[in-house]
Amino acid sequence: MRRMRGRTSRGAGADAGELRARIEVVTADITRLAVDAVVNAANETLLGGGGVDGAIHRAAGPKLLEECRSIGGCPTGEARLTGGYELPARWVIHTVGPIWRGGGAGESRLLAACYTESLRLAARNGIERLAFPAIATGASGYPLRAACEVAVRSVAAWLVTHEQPRAVHFCCFDADDAAVYRAVVSAFLGA
Repeated sequence: MRRMRGRTSRGAGADAGELRARIEVVTADITRLAVDAVVNAANETLLGGGGVDGAIHRAAGPKLLEECRSIGGCPTGEARLTGGYELPARWVIHTVGPIWRGGGAGESRLLAACYTESLRLAARNGIERLAFPAIATGASGYPLRAACEVAVRSVAAWLVTHEQPRAVHFCCFDADDAAVYRAVVSAFLGA
């Protein structure tokens, strides 16, 4: 994995130390985080499902489902913004991760797009603090470490050239997943 060095000539610019200050790994229930927006690892219908998707829909209440119905779905690798309703977060960014097919079917490109498009929506809407779950690692079967590497690389690349969001949280439901994220962040950005 390549480490971030120096500053970029575009945008805000950030070195590895600045990136470490803007990226945090937390072990928590994403539906309880007090951030501006949470990212939902959704399915293409946006109508709820299992895992993080179901938990976010249950915690946000029926108005989230109503708004999602009006959107009409979301293709893999894209993102859509809704209100957060009964969540502590004001917004939900829904993104659809790829189904793991062994790694040779463009999965990493599509997963990276999930992060980039979510960050683009966050910046466009003035979202300062954003929390991501481990997109595509549940029912979609993406291996955790590989997904984590795509996530960290994509988020770091965005933050190097953009001031918003100011903080990105990788939210893990359990300590084992958080340990993988912390190891990848450390390897990518240095200790």
